[in-house]
Amino acid sequence: MSEWQGGVDVGGTNTDLLFLDHESGAFRVAKVPTTPTDQSDAVMSGLDAGDGAIADLVAIVHGTTIATNSVLERKGARCGLITTRGFRDVLELGRRTRPNNYGLTGSFEALIDRELRLEVTERLDASGRVVRPLDEAEVRAALVRLRDAGAEALVIHFLHAYANPVHEQQAAQIAQQMWPNDYVSVSSEILREVREFERGSTAAVNAFVQPVLARYLKRLGQRLKDAGNDRQLLVMQGNGGILNASAAERQPVQTVMSGPAAGAVAAAHIGRQAGFENLIACDMGGTSFDVSLILGGTPALSAEKDLAYGVPVRVPMVDIHTIGAGGGSIARVDAAGLLRVGPESAGAEPGPVCYGRGGAKPTVTDANLMLGRVEPSGFAGVSQAHGTEVVAAALGSAIGDPLALDAVGAAAAVLAVAGNQLASAIRLVSVEKGHDPRDFTLFAFGGAGPLHAVELARELGIPRVLVPRFPGITSALGCLLSNLRHDDVHSLWRALSEVDAGEADKIFNDQAARGTQALESYAVPVTGVEVIHEADLMYRGQSHVFRVRVDSPGFDADRVATSFAERYAERFEIILADMKPVLASLRTTVIGTRQGVDLSLFGASEVAASAGERSRPVYFDGQWLETPLLQRDTLTNGLVVTGPAIVEQPDTTCVIDPGAVATVDDAGNLVIEVGGDN
Repeated sequence: MSEWQGGVDVGGTNTDLLFLDHESGAFRVAKVPTTPTDQSDAVMSGLDAGDGAIADLVAIVHGTTIATNSVLERKGARCGLITTRGFRDVLELGRRTRPNNYGLTGSFEALIDRELRLEVTERLDASGRVVRPLDEAEVRAALVRLRDAGAEALVIHFLHAYANPVHEQQAAQIAQQMWPNDYVSVSSEILREVREFERGSTAAVNAFVQPVLARYLKRLGQRLKDAGNDRQLLVMQGNGGILNASAAERQPVQTVMSGPAAGAVAAAHIGRQAGFENLIACDMGGTSFDVSLILGGTPALSAEKDLAYGVPVRVPMVDIHTIGAGGGSIARVDAAGLLRVGPESAGAEPGPVCYGRGGAKPTVTDANLMLGRVEPSGFAGVSQAHGTEVVAAALGSAIGDPLALDAVGAAAAVLAVAGNQLASAIRLVSVEKGHDPRDFTLFAFGGAGPLHAVELARELGIPRVLVPRFPGITSALGCLLSNLRHDDVHSLWRALSEVDAGEADKIFNDQAARGTQALESYAVPVTGVEVIHEADLMYRGQSHVFRVRVDSPGFDADRVATSFAERYAERFEIILADMKPVLASLRTTVIGTRQGVDLSLFGASEVAASAGERSRPVYFDGQWLETPLLQRDTLTNGLVVTGPAIVEQPDTTCVIDPGAVATVDDAGNLVIEVGGDN
């Protein structure tokens, strides 16, 4: 009996799908243009392209950009806020940061309008003691006022609710009776952690995107049901785990950066099986370039991410840095005569000039086409692509004429500027965090990643590039590789020496129980459950917080202090023996392990490769070189390819620069030794 599962990743340009049968090891891939108006159209179209009935899929795991884009584009719900008297402007005051440190301009628009931020009488102190009871009549009046003002979603955010949520719970109970829908975000339920602004911002993001994501998931769920599939849709979280659609509708903030997180999960899995546990994962799609660090086979996590200026989201998520530099990024010459690439993207519609869909502005993809790195017939889902003549005209008018370059020179300049931006993004997650890129392998994926990988690795001194078998659907693969995951946090902000071991163990036990219950509610089969306890610590008077693993039951403050000191010394190369550590938070992660995937099923076919059958001129370092064209599905295990070479496949094109040597491993990955000056 077949057990087909589907992984779906919706990108800004394309929607990628991977279908996998664990029982037989069979798989299928699909790529369709993203439909921005209603992403479910592309998802259903891609599922229909799977050569199998949608009704037969035993699981569908979906990575989505809905939450992230809603915030970035400010296209979320009209929200209301009820907060402690005197604190309505916390979301606007923030941390007094500026969008441009050295600029004189910049503005900030809070997710919730000021007239919809209302205050009520209540007060707790920092220990959670009730100083002033909640005025329930004021809460009811505020709810009526917000409802009449057209607020669709509600945030309840009181001072010090992390220490004692009693007032937030009271207000939530009243809201259950009076609010016209279920879009109520209680800050202590979303994030029970100190930092008033960050907790409020996270709750505001949750409320802002909740109606948008909930409507989308319900619409997609109904379309799946109409197609005969009544199983619970699963959704990727930003932390690299998955949850069911119902849970995602309640806490959509957990889905922020879910697509890129899926890519990092897949990169870590593929890297481990290939023997490379330290990776710099680079996902270059049509719209963006996402970079993450894989350390010891595990994606690095961050406790907080700024979605936009002044909009932090404080939930655990894969540490990913994103810039607007993808294959569809538009190149232009600005008013100062400088060549710029991105962040504006041509997207799926109209797309790059070479797509032939009406796009008139040259992009990174057009530059690659002009230099022979890709050919028009290689674009998935593009039926009437333009050749170099049309592209040359667009590059000449937009770039060449202002900079006195011919079309080839303009294309080379576009790729040089784009490459500089990509390298800078990698330095942000590596060099600036104390990691030497030379100690890593560059994992290149996404539709455009393998096009630039070798050149990018040489720029940074990275010795090796790993290109998976299907780079363009790597994030979709990550959806199928991801486990169930639930994170819980409890703030203490107490000297570590004052923390009672029994109290800590009880907190951990309660967190584990809640996490286990949450995973059971997802109704997804798992092969095992893992519980991970961690502590966030800092030295008093400092702001550098480090997370360490903790044993529980049997919490040992001395052992925790030693682990923290070791982490601190590793990062800053200093031991502060006289400083007293403060226990900021206790965290528990519960992971439900799903059935794994043996990536050897993606191994190369037994068809012999014919390296010199086709070739074309490709532009490298100022000269045209006749370059062999290879088809990815003909490359057998163990085959060695010496650059220059172009490896083509439906979901991407891989450029092997002169001097680089690529080997096909047992899982069909290309392991490219970069060579050159490293």
